[in-house]
Amino acid sequence: MAETERPRGLDSQGCIEREGSLGRTPTAFRPVVATARDRILDTFGARLHSAYLYGSIPRGTARVGRSDLDLLLALHQEPADADRAAARALDEALDKEFPQINGSGTLLVSRTQVLSDLERYDLGWFVACLCTPLLGEDLAEFLPRYRPDSLLARETNGDLALYLERWRRRIEEVTGDAAGEDARRALVRGASRHLVRTGFTLVMPRWNGWTSDLHEMADVFGQYYPERAGQMRSAAIAAYEPSADPAVVRSYVDDIGPWLTEEYARVHGVKAPRP
Repeated sequence: MAETERPRGLDSQGCIEREGSLGRTPTAFRPVVATARDRILDTFGARLHSAYLYGSIPRGTARVGRSDLDLLLALHQEPADADRAAARALDEALDKEFPQINGSGTLLVSRTQVLSDLERYDLGWFVACLCTPLLGEDLAEFLPRYRPDSLLARETNGDLALYLERWRRRIEEVTGDAAGEDARRALVRGASRHLVRTGFTLVMPRWNGWTSDLHEMADVFGQYYPERAGQMRSAAIAAYEPSADPAVVRSYVDDIGPWLTEEYARVHGVKAPRP
């Protein structure tokens, strides 16, 4: 990279730029976003502090019939069971009504959680850098600017060991005909995405930039760990085009996952535990 070239995804001060905007929403998805906005207000009303889009739709890379609608809602209080039930009903209705999305998923958090010291470099960073404001007061105004440093790497992805245990259990749950292909594909997709993002953030401070493109993440990782580059590139492919074979995830928990966990702890340390 030339000395005068700005690192990918950073502003002139070396901080991670917010990656999405409503203006980048592809035309086919604008009715989905408009309807989601209205129904969020109708559903949560005064309980809602703010709402955000994230993922491929506000980045402008969404594919019709393939991409999800990803929402994050920050409530004034901690989400209750009734809030979670309302979010599930909202997601189901949007998914049924709009064939251009391949499902809708809503994360529920509280304003206090986003702004807490514990979440400042994890959920806070996610809201400030990867989420696009849709409704309400933008919580990014109360959060710091973020650099692609070791602290951010540790607090976002320094807990892979916990995920490996979850994936191991999930492999057993989805193995067999009863679980269905959709469940197995979802496992492969989710695990592959998390693995690639962890591999990328391992080397992010050395690369000194940010990207959400999983193929680019894998390529960047491969620059620093060429002996593992092929595995990470295969994981990126599986993240976008998942098979229904749980053996893909078994290779993560038996091979590259334990290695990546150990290397991550050596380079960045381990993420602060959550309650």
